[in-house]
Amino acid sequence: MTERMSTQLGALATPHSDATDIGSAILAAGGNAIDAAVAAAIALCVVYPNNVALGSDLVALVRDPNGNITEVNATGGAGSGTTTDELRERHGAQLPMYGVDTINVPGAIRGLEALAAQGAKLPWRDLVTPSVRLARDGIPMSSSVAKGITLLKDTLQADSGCATVFFANGQPIEQGQLFRQPALANTLEALAKNGPDEFYTGEVGAAWLAGIRALGSGITAADLAQYRPAICSPLHADVWGHRVYTSGPNTQGFALLRALSRVQSESSDASAAIDRARLAEQFLVTNAVRDQYLGDPRFGAASGATLMKVEAPTVVTSEYKGRPMGDTVGIAVASADGYAVSLIQSVYFQFGAAILEPRTGILFQNRGTSFSLNPETTNCHAPGKRPAHTLMPVLATQDGHLKYVFATMGGQGQPQIHAQIFASMVEGAHPADAVARARWLVGRQTPADVPTTFTAEAAVHKAILKEVALAGLQVKRLEGLSDVVGHANIVTVSETGSFSAASDPRSDGSHAVVAAPPNRARTAS
Repeated sequence: MTERMSTQLGALATPHSDATDIGSAILAAGGNAIDAAVAAAIALCVVYPNNVALGSDLVALVRDPNGNITEVNATGGAGSGTTTDELRERHGAQLPMYGVDTINVPGAIRGLEALAAQGAKLPWRDLVTPSVRLARDGIPMSSSVAKGITLLKDTLQADSGCATVFFANGQPIEQGQLFRQPALANTLEALAKNGPDEFYTGEVGAAWLAGIRALGSGITAADLAQYRPAICSPLHADVWGHRVYTSGPNTQGFALLRALSRVQSESSDASAAIDRARLAEQFLVTNAVRDQYLGDPRFGAASGATLMKVEAPTVVTSEYKGRPMGDTVGIAVASADGYAVSLIQSVYFQFGAAILEPRTGILFQNRGTSFSLNPETTNCHAPGKRPAHTLMPVLATQDGHLKYVFATMGGQGQPQIHAQIFASMVEGAHPADAVARARWLVGRQTPADVPTTFTAEAAVHKAILKEVALAGLQVKRLEGLSDVVGHANIVTVSETGSFSAASDPRSDGSHAVVAAPPNRARTAS
């Protein structure tokens, strides 16, 4: 471990300015990257409910000062109280996109607890309390949440909890109007006082469980009491002079490593720019591998190593459920003591299951909709099983030193977004330019798309469009910058230990490099 004095406490980037402000304050108060990530994640559950909530899942990577990188997989399984046959009887051949049967055990709070256990410095209470004020006093409604409420108006109004929180006098709360969540504030106060157990086995847990069971949920008290995240070693691959780390199955992290590795193996010049057209072609293949074979390894699905090398299927039998809009938040943070966190947290589709338990103010994910009901598929539903998951945090090192902390939303497009930003960074781009550059996605982004659809923002270079068209992809253009290609955040660390950060202009986000007071220069690792 190399030591050097830093005049910066750290840096972070999140998709909402309130979360960035809270994370920055945590760093300034003596916390490290883990503390800042936990506090910012809880804040996002208040200010960005179309993307994330307390009733969500998360996956994170954390790097410690000795260079060890750990994965925290806090994706929850299906409730033990509902069988696959019962779901077929209710819904036929396919699960709905919203509703109580799409709610899995929410893993996020246990995930944040597990993340804090990796080296947080501040008490749990100090990380939760700042968000109480946001919920109780209220914040101006952000543009993306307001758009989401209007877009999903009928679905949200059909749920009494959502109708109470997201509407005023029967109308959607508009951008800039005060957005208050008093029930959620009470829940956060209880979590701050009693710790993460309160969410699963305390009065808060009992209240929200009773609420969703009254609607027919198969999640049980035993499911909540027994739930723990998986703490494991991440996947990694050496590409273009960097070691890139990401999460293993049941998440889609392998797709990033597989595509980058295969494009590198085809390149005769390791110093050349990464061929974007070849990258797109590799993602066409990798998407098929993911869609057909990704699932929960605890139930017999393929390992990350297998997914990296398996041949692409000739036929993909997985169902297309539509692209989740507003699906996810990504937090990138690093601190001068050597800790770094890439954290991805999500309710999946916009506003998750569109069910908000009114006594607790907790909104729930709809990750269960990812399951197939076809017993012949890898991702078929089973009690306790985790679905194939889109969340994938990413870190990159160079010669053993932390170089990049990446985080993005973007549903099934996350591996492609990461690959394009990584390519820009290794080619020398400034972080702000890397996240702002025009992007593209291969695959289905709307029901009208096909696996070979190439969705591109307006400024994607014409040479790339020509090459992918010659390769058989169907080009579809977007106007300007678009949410379709995700919201990305990045923190970079130089060889001297200085930080830079950037947040995607497509989001409501912000970034910050937090300076140390003159008497608090920190030892960087």
